[in-house]
Amino acid sequence: MFETLYSTPVTGTQFFIMAGAALVSGLIFSWIMSFKVHSKKRFFIVAAILPFVVAAVITFVNGNIGAGVAIGGAFGLIRFRSAQGSAEELAAILIAMASGIAFGMGYVGYGVIILLGLSVVYLGLSSLPIFEHGGAYSEKTLKITIPESLEYTGAFDEIFSRYLKSIESTGVKTTAMGSMFRLSYKIIMNDLAEEKAFIDELRTKNGNLEISILPYEEPINQL
Repeated sequence: MFETLYSTPVTGTQFFIMAGAALVSGLIFSWIMSFKVHSKKRFFIVAAILPFVVAAVITFVNGNIGAGVAIGGAFGLIRFRSAQGSAEELAAILIAMASGIAFGMGYVGYGVIILLGLSVVYLGLSSLPIFEHGGAYSEKTLKITIPESLEYTGAFDEIFSRYLKSIESTGVKTTAMGSMFRLSYKIIMNDLAEEKAFIDELRTKNGNLEISILPYEEPINQL
């Protein structure tokens, strides 16, 4: 089970055994990950079939260096057509690709272990009260749109001091063709029940323009 399945050349029977193992374990992997990774249905469909796709590519390259370089370049182009995902989505994609390489080289047993083993490990770690920092779930993203005429440095400090336990600026960008600014902050409120009062006071400062308070997510930097 843990020896390579393939001979040279690869036979049809060997390929279909690999395909069946990759697809079945990929489906089980996606089903397990769906309990903890909050994403759209199409993401789990892609994660389910990705091990087989990678495995098929590895199988057909089969030691051909030129084909391997060409395929590597094609996979590299995917980065420029993909939006950023969450940490959980990226982890799921990497696990699926790693198992696909194992399947593609004929190591069916190792491919199954990578997919199902890591999904169970991830599910278990997600359920345990570890790696959780105090106040992590109360962190929010505050976004305030202001007119370009408003000097935003210190403009909201008095309101922030009364409603927020902590605040960290995470960026400033122009919007509406440069006629407005959008300020972004990572915040922790003193009392979540005061959220509406907090927004109402901010509106008196920003001219009643758009304000949003959303769950905070760490930004993922592109390489």
